Amino acid sequence: MASRRKGRILAFQALYFWDTAVSQKDNCVSIEELTKFEWLEEEKRNKLDDGLAVFSRMLIAGTVENIAGIDDVIKKHLENWDITRVNRVDLAILRISVYTLMFQKEIAPSIVIDEAIGISREFGTDDSYRFINGVLDSIRKTLQG
Repeated sequence: MASRRKGRILAFQALYFWDTAVSQKDNCVSIEELTKFEWLEEEKRNKLDDGLAVFSRMLIAGTVENIAGIDDVIKKHLENWDITRVNRVDLAILRISVYTLMFQKEIAPSIVIDEAIGISREFGTDDSYRFINGVLDSIRKTLQG
């Protein structure tokens, strides 16, 4: 597994953790806490590669700092669906992917979408990858057009 994929998975897990804390009205989870990976098991945290950690931190911080704009973009591309009904795993994957599509133009959209589909196949429901592919492809077309 490429380290970028591992970095995206780590960022997705951090966002899932953050979203769960926020939904429980525990707004005290800061970006700093997320990017220290204190929510990760100590053994895994101690084995983190520096490059992987830096990449994940950038994704986490960028996504959380831009969450309102990212969620607005996602909402516009959910057909007959409310963002509050999107399961948290899918939402975390979408958020990181939309951040990348919006702010990391040097990464090809096809790579962003392929990575999101791969992560959703591993961590989401049986239909997550189809849903994520459809939403991200629609967003990609809007951002490119």
